[in-house]
Amino acid sequence: MGGWKRGSVLIVLGIILILLMIISINQGYTRLTLLDSLRILAGGGSHQENLVIFAFRLPRIIIAMLVGAGLALSGCIIQGISRNALADPGLLGINAGAGLMVVLFVLLAPVKTELSLFALPFLALTGAGVTAVLIYILAYKRREGLSPIRLILTGIAVQAGISAAMIVLTIVLDENQFYFVAVWLAGQIWGTSWQHVIVLLPWLLVLVPYVLYKARVLDVLNLGEAAAWGLGVAVEWERRVLLAVAVALAAACVAVSGGISFVGLIVPHLARRLVGPGHRLLLPCSALTGALLVVAADMLARTIVQPAEIPAGLMFAIVGAPYFLVLLAKSKR
Repeated sequence: MGGWKRGSVLIVLGIILILLMIISINQGYTRLTLLDSLRILAGGGSHQENLVIFAFRLPRIIIAMLVGAGLALSGCIIQGISRNALADPGLLGINAGAGLMVVLFVLLAPVKTELSLFALPFLALTGAGVTAVLIYILAYKRREGLSPIRLILTGIAVQAGISAAMIVLTIVLDENQFYFVAVWLAGQIWGTSWQHVIVLLPWLLVLVPYVLYKARVLDVLNLGEAAAWGLGVAVEWERRVLLAVAVALAAACVAVSGGISFVGLIVPHLARRLVGPGHRLLLPCSALTGALLVVAADMLARTIVQPAEIPAGLMFAIVGAPYFLVLLAKSKR
């Protein structure tokens, strides 16, 4: 596929994402037509219609879009620097570490002020960072280095331990706190207000341009350490910085969403099929595809069993778990 054709894929994905967001606005317990939605967005809605669109649906859709883009980019970066197709912030336990800090903070000091709400991403980053360091230490062997399969299996074990710790917390929780933990573990987006959008958006505005700027470095790292050193790339420094960025992206997303797994695993593979392995197009394609899929999953989660909801994370797990097993079976390392 030529370069211009690959570039056109991004335009098509962007158009599909916009159309899907418009369709998602119309879906819910209160059904609206396309013309109704356009009229309300243009400022011609009643008080109740404005409440439905601007207070409930639109911020949730934007959060789903941002979370999908952030988690997909995080997974793409981790797969790039590790040269491991099985790597994913959810499977490695990074999401779980971030989520544990969020759950502990919400349970011990409920989010009542804007200041505490803005502190959530930093707390999530602390939990994700500690988890990433722990997994690296446990998976690394001095003689053999860092085996990709050992890294994945260690991450799964750490994730299981953290998830078990959150389940143990339910023993001392009241009804509302128990509901929050259950929602987070299931992967149902819990941050659905404009405040949560404001909390998440600056992180992506700062980190995403830096990731796109480092696309060439990710391409060089994929050539192997020897080739990267030969081309003048400081391999260890770039790996550490990019890993920190990937952890920060995942942590910020988890801070306003539930434990949605497999986004960072599945989306980069789909993006590679669309635009190839070059990160100049792979990174934006992953972001658009991740946003599109999470918006679609959340829309289905809100509408498929109305008035109840199916967690978006559960819908991803239904597809992601078998996909991970197939990738694990095909892996030679």
